[in-house]
Amino acid sequence: MSFDPTLLLDLVRMRMPFGKYKGVILCNLPVSYLEWFQRKGYPNGKLGMLLQTMFEIKLNGLDYLLDPLKGKA
Repeated sequence: MSFDPTLLLDLVRMRMPFGKYKGVILCNLPVSYLEWFQRKGYPNGKLGMLLQTMFEIKLNGLDYLLDPLKGKA
């Protein structure tokens, strides 16, 4: 399995398409919302994968890694 570096850019560019946080950039979603998806199940497809990735990044305190990308978004 190979890593696609554009996924990290998607986290700082893509907006949540539905729900309570519709319109919020994925990297700005609160941990509580990502935890809710962890419990209830992530959406299928790329969005689900991005939400899972963002959850892992926040869970491990690695959000700062996205800061340099935010300037490129």
